[in-house]
Amino acid sequence: MKIQMQTSTLSFLLLLTFSQAFAPSSRTFRTQRPDVTRSAFVTPSSSSVLRATADSALPDPTQSNSSEADEVQRLRAMAQKLRDEAASLAAEQTKKVSDAAMKAFAKFDLNHDGAISVDELKIGLEKATKHEIPQNRIEKLVQKLDANGDGALQMEEFASVDRLKNQLDFIVREEKAVALEEAKRVKQMEEEKQVQEMRMALVNDAEPTASDKVVSVLPYLFPLLDSLQYAGPWVTSHPDNALAQAAALVFTLYRSISLSGFLAFFALSFLSSDLSLNRLVRFNIQQAIYLDFALFVPGLMAALLGAVGSGLGLPGTGVVTEYLSDGVVLGTLATIAYASATSLLGSTPDQVPFVSGAAKSRMVTPDMFDEEGKLVGLSRGVEDDDVNKEE
Repeated sequence: MKIQMQTSTLSFLLLLTFSQAFAPSSRTFRTQRPDVTRSAFVTPSSSSVLRATADSALPDPTQSNSSEADEVQRLRAMAQKLRDEAASLAAEQTKKVSDAAMKAFAKFDLNHDGAISVDELKIGLEKATKHEIPQNRIEKLVQKLDANGDGALQMEEFASVDRLKNQLDFIVREEKAVALEEAKRVKQMEEEKQVQEMRMALVNDAEPTASDKVVSVLPYLFPLLDSLQYAGPWVTSHPDNALAQAAALVFTLYRSISLSGFLAFFALSFLSSDLSLNRLVRFNIQQAIYLDFALFVPGLMAALLGAVGSGLGLPGTGVVTEYLSDGVVLGTLATIAYASATSLLGSTPDQVPFVSGAAKSRMVTPDMFDEEGKLVGLSRGVEDDDVNKEE
């Protein structure tokens, strides 16, 4: 029995020693078999042996803390050493760059005055790049790097040859971009010019020739002949006036032609749509048509006034009608005289109230055509008038 007990104790000590080397396994073992450990194997005599063995197996806390502090100190020393080496390398590199920059600056500074002029920079860069550089690029380079604005480069502005080359390459790229934009702009202008020429070929919007100026006056014969109907009271009251008799003869011949007014209207309307005619001619045709339309208004007013006067027995209506008729004739003559004189001078007679605005709205201009030659939108003249009215 005693032998078995000693054997069990020795076995337990060996097991405990093994568990100290592998701590997680021993904890697991103790958690899983608590009863067997304390009841079957532990005796008062073996307890002391077990405690002594366990104490000898545990590490000394003082020794552990000391070794950790030594390790931290060693790592700190290594880090400081690395920082010192990095700072030394950086200083050495900076010195090399500075020395290289000073050597390069000395090569560029041909007269050794402490500054590199435009000419010196050009010579130095052409040697470094082995090709000729335009003077304007060198001047742009100096402007970019010249911080104090003295027209030359000092040591702190010079930096390095590589920096000069990079800046020069940047200037070249800028010039290429500007040239590309300019080429695009020129191409766009040429395309617009071609479109404008195409539009001008569709619409005769050129300056009027001498024959155009004379022809542009002829459409006003239409409203002039129609206005003679209002000259009846003046003609009858001046039987001995040659001008009155001539006007009466012309009006009689005009009215002798069947549907003369409608024929003249349709002829002028057809001609106004002929875009090969000069713009001045087409404008005067439109204005003559609207001026003839305007003659219906006083005729209607005279008829209403005569009907009201006769119906109410008002005296003097005939005199008012006569004055109204004379005013219509004189107004028509004045308008035709203004339009004819302006047209013969080569300008557009577009200052007749109401009538000129209506004529403008019917005008076809080159900018009413798109790039494919299709008619779109209003003429620029009408759009400009609308804008001016809004302002």
